[in-house]
Amino acid sequence: MNIQKVALIIFIFLVGVFAFKKMSGSSSNVSKETENQEIVIKGSDTEVQLVSNLAEAFSKENSGLAISVTGGGSSVGIAAVLNGEVPLANSSRALKSEEIQQFAERGIDYKTVVVARDGLSIIVNKDNPLSQLSLGQIGQIYRGEIKDWSEISTYSGKISLYGRQSTSGTYGFFRDVAVKADYVSTMKNMEGNQAILDGVISDKLAIGYVGVGYVVGEGGQSRNDIKVISIAGENGNEAISPLDEVAVRSGKYPLFRPIYQFVSYEPEEGSALRNFLKFEVSQAGQALVKSAGFYAITPEDEVTNAWLN
Repeated sequence: MNIQKVALIIFIFLVGVFAFKKMSGSSSNVSKETENQEIVIKGSDTEVQLVSNLAEAFSKENSGLAISVTGGGSSVGIAAVLNGEVPLANSSRALKSEEIQQFAERGIDYKTVVVARDGLSIIVNKDNPLSQLSLGQIGQIYRGEIKDWSEISTYSGKISLYGRQSTSGTYGFFRDVAVKADYVSTMKNMEGNQAILDGVISDKLAIGYVGVGYVVGEGGQSRNDIKVISIAGENGNEAISPLDEVAVRSGKYPLFRPIYQFVSYEPEEGSALRNFLKFEVSQAGQALVKSAGFYAITPEDEVTNAWLN
């Protein structure tokens, strides 16, 4: 091979390297620009409407920014963050130990945000005369040990159970706190809170569980097409309604829980993602949380959110 051919090959190689670097730089810039134009959020069905409301309000003040909010369940959202599909997951439960380990193994320095407080609500058909249950009785119902309404009330008929699908954070939370065992196989596994709500409205023998934001109508009052059950703890204390904001935020209500988001990295100061997270926990954002029927974060939650300041 003569010197001219060698020189030509080297020249072509160098041009290719230069072009590749230029393309790589452009791709990186596009990614950063996209991050400031679009935020993709995935996960908890309990949070879909709540976070959609927050996203809509934030987008109105930030023209050119698109925020996509989809459900599928808390486990789906967390998996999407772990796999690098989305930067932000909605979750109605805390991370499992194995998920924390997976984040560590993949070198993902995730951040946690508490967006709201929820009083998971037990609902029955509006014609059911029952007004309260103990946490123990709820567990017995969902384990299949109490099968007929006549065993615990003046109502009669085989209890029709509605619950969530296994990818739902609510499914796991309710199982661990109330059922404390596997669900009975006759439970209907619904895809979202609204599906459970619709089922309980149409089924006179139904019982279900949904986020408190789904049982509150206009003015913050309980909906009139279902009945919200007050719950007594296992030690026989007074029955408390999930509509009691003080009891839910203080943890006195047996089925209280924080509503989370998990971020795959700490967004830069001034970025669209960080600004959106700040908005969610701001006074304006928390006013929207309350108007959606959920409850504002607590001082304890503000400690968790302190990294945003």
